[in-house]
Amino acid sequence: QVQLVESGGGLVQAGGSLRLSCAASGRTFSNYFAAWFRQAPGKEREFVARISRTGASTNYADSVKGRFTISRDNAKNTVSLQMTSLKPEDTAVYYCAAGVPGLSTPNYWGQGTQVTVSS
Repeated sequence: QVQLVESGGGLVQAGGSLRLSCAASGRTFSNYFAAWFRQAPGKEREFVARISRTGASTNYADSVKGRFTISRDNAKNTVSLQMTSLKPEDTAVYYCAAGVPGLSTPNYWGQGTQVTVSS
């Protein structure tokens, strides 16, 4: 089992920045890819960003490419999401996730943190 706890959400004005963090515990975090997903009110959960076990490879949803950066520190068992140039449409609950390499669906999920971007 991997336990994931997000932090760093909040209210920010459009154009602003926010950094989300996710602390992992349990099994060896570096054995898993990490990812961020989000779910806006009335919408399905969607992929935001993903980072490989070592951090050498990342990929992003087109909607956040160039604005968000995912990173990880395996020594500290953390993964972060730096969000810049935020837009009202980025408003959602953001979830940290971890999964077995080679699989597309994460095995473990955090409880989520709310990000609200005001216009």
